[in-house]
Amino acid sequence: MKRSSHIASLGVFLSLAMIAGYIETLIPINFGIPGMKLGLANMVTVILMYLFSPSEAFLILVIRILLSGFLFGNGMSFLYSLSGGILSFIVMYLFFRTGKARMISLSVIGAISHNAGQLICACIFVSNMDILFYMPILAVSGIITGLITGSLSAAVHRRLKKGRFSDKEDR
Repeated sequence: MKRSSHIASLGVFLSLAMIAGYIETLIPINFGIPGMKLGLANMVTVILMYLFSPSEAFLILVIRILLSGFLFGNGMSFLYSLSGGILSFIVMYLFFRTGKARMISLSVIGAISHNAGQLICACIFVSNMDILFYMPILAVSGIITGLITGSLSAAVHRRLKKGRFSDKEDR
């Protein structure tokens, strides 16, 4: 893939991640835990790790969080997203490097660690460790949403590899 088309492709994935994150805000999920979401934007991060590289996936993740924070969020939502996103990426990256990671399992551990990162951030800002009692509930929700987004990520990745983003030269 030529450099200019590579950069353009990353821009498309950034746009998709931002759109997925915005769509997620429109889906009402309310199980009594504030901030519980599907993690649709994480699909893009997982796909990019396999389709491009972990460093490019991290770059798109950070840019998405920055842009989404400026456009749709506030200071605290930005900090929660950033802390969850960075911890999630670190854990996924370490698991990815083993060479044994499947997209579904990567997505599940990403979802759980994203929730953990946000809880750690909340504990720091509200100076209350009792918030950590939410972790078992958020771990279960992370498993469920990680299974959903991981399955979708794997399906999309298979189709992308067969099509335009394969290792073959541009047609």
